[in-house]
Amino acid sequence: MASEPDETRDGVGLTHLDQPLLSGDPVTKRQLVDHLDAVAERMLPLLADRPLSVVRARGDQRFMQKNLPKGAPDWIRSVTFWSESSQRDVHYALAADRATLLWFGNQRAIEYHVPLATAEEPWTATHLVLDLDPPEGADLTPVVTAARAVRRVLQEAGFEPAVKTSGAKGLHVVTPIRPADMADVHAATRAVAARAERLEPDTTTTAFIKADRGGKVFLDATRAGGATVVAAYSPRVRTGLPVSCPVDWDDLDTVVPAEITVATPDRFLTGPTWTERLGEARAIPADLIEEGHTIPVARVAAMHEGKRRKRAAEKGDS
Repeated sequence: MASEPDETRDGVGLTHLDQPLLSGDPVTKRQLVDHLDAVAERMLPLLADRPLSVVRARGDQRFMQKNLPKGAPDWIRSVTFWSESSQRDVHYALAADRATLLWFGNQRAIEYHVPLATAEEPWTATHLVLDLDPPEGADLTPVVTAARAVRRVLQEAGFEPAVKTSGAKGLHVVTPIRPADMADVHAATRAVAARAERLEPDTTTTAFIKADRGGKVFLDATRAGGATVVAAYSPRVRTGLPVSCPVDWDDLDTVVPAEITVATPDRFLTGPTWTERLGEARAIPADLIEEGHTIPVARVAAMHEGKRRKRAAEKGDS
């Protein structure tokens, strides 16, 4: 028997609002729903018309959900794509309105991830993204240095990128682009990472294999193709529910990502929105695309390298 809602917003019944979301963390489902409600106006333009994947959590259990659950309200828009990896159709939600966001919050959906493409043009990217991950145990300082190197590369290519916390440990540097073929965007992203690495060779790396990074910031250029990125204003499944938050470039030196949470709305509900910070889309210069196509795709190169190392190890054991 369905629970009686604690309250109703925009026609969505909300239940068990005072239950904690994660084990050992006092943040409640009500705080999650209140956050999503507060950021809806800023966040929905980033989700609308893009296939949505969410991370849901209950206690110690958490999982990525791509398929719109059976029993979801019929007013939630959706789109269907064939998944080569799972060999089945996946029915993605399209979060186009406040009610949809509230419904997902009631389902304990904490993280909201979208691809670089819209549902209508799945092979045409609208943004170029570099995901910057700190080495184990490091604070944000080396990531800030890496972000500024990426910004310099993008500025030299005619862009004016924006930056946000990932909501985890790193930063995302993002720039809107005129719609471009996904393969070319992926190539251009590799070229940006390679150029940034040349600017900061002592502190950054494009090495996809973690063991090869040597304590450096990883310039992750894989956010293209079928990959997704967590949306600005989305919480993350971590203690306190930190939020992926837009940041002024001049403020990066003082930012502590873990301190920006669903409990600090003043950090992301004032000032320019993420959409406003991103500004005008520009075309990717041809030289960036050409350079990128000479750089191997990281996951493919890592796969081949892994096989080579395995063969070498087996040979050494024989």
